[in-house]
Amino acid sequence: MSDTVPAEISVQLSQALDVIERHLESTLLAVHLYGSALDGGLKPHSDIDLLVTVAARLDEAVRRALLVDLLEVSAPHGESRVLRALEVTVVVRSDVVPWRYPARRELQFGEWQRKDILAGIFEPATADMDLAILLTKARRHSIALAGSAAEDCFDPVPESDLLKALTDTLDLWNSPPDWAGDERNVVLTLSRIWYSTETCKVASKDAAACWALERLPAQHQSVLLEARQAYLGQGKDCLASRTDQLEAFVHFVKDEATKLLDARP
Repeated sequence: MSDTVPAEISVQLSQALDVIERHLESTLLAVHLYGSALDGGLKPHSDIDLLVTVAARLDEAVRRALLVDLLEVSAPHGESRVLRALEVTVVVRSDVVPWRYPARRELQFGEWQRKDILAGIFEPATADMDLAILLTKARRHSIALAGSAAEDCFDPVPESDLLKALTDTLDLWNSPPDWAGDERNVVLTLSRIWYSTETCKVASKDAAACWALERLPAQHQSVLLEARQAYLGQGKDCLASRTDQLEAFVHFVKDEATKLLDARP
C-alpha cells in the first residue's frame, strides 16, 4: 500500500481491502482510494471512499455477504475511535468502459444502509448518474490499492456527461422533504455543484464551500457557514431547525447553478 495513504486510516483500509479481496478475489480488477482522504484531508464527518472494479457481475450471495462483512470494518460517524464510515462503490468494468451515461453501478455500501442490511434488505444494481462525477474524481486524484491507476482503468468522462450528472442531481432537491435528515450534506453538495458548473472541475466539500461563501448574498451565508463548520467539527449542526433559511439557500444555489448550465452550449 502506498505511503501516501493517510496513516490514520491505513489499518482500516487494510481491513476493508481484506474483506473486498476475500469476496471478490476471482473477479477483482482494481481498488482505488479517492475523495476526502486525498483531497483536502479527512474531516470529522468524512467518509473513506473506495472504488472497486470487477470483471463480472456479482452473484447475489456474494453481494449480500460482502455488504454484511463491510459492516464490520465501517462505523457511523462519531461512534468509533478507530473506524470511519466507508463508502464503497463497485462497478463492472464492461459497464463503465467504454463510458456511457448513465453508467450501471453494481453495488454500493454506505453507513446509511446499515439498518437495511441488518434487516436483510439489499440494494440491487442500478443505473447511477453519480458515477460520472465519481469516475472524474478517481481519474483526477486517487491511489490504486490494488490493480492499475484509475486513468488506465477508465475512460475520461466527457464534460457534457459531467454537466448532465450535475443537472440530474439538482433535480433531486425541490422541497424540504427532499433534504430532510440530510441537510448538511445537501448544502455542501449544492456548493460543490455550483463550483463545478462554473469551473467544470471537482473540488472537496470544504474548498467548494469556501468558494461559494465568497459568492453568496449575505442572507444565505449563515446556512453554508453552519454546514461547513459542522462538517469540520467546529460547530453544531442545527440546519434542520432553519427551515425557511435552508429552503431559500437551496433554491438560490439551484437557480445559480441552473443558469450556468443553461448558458453552456
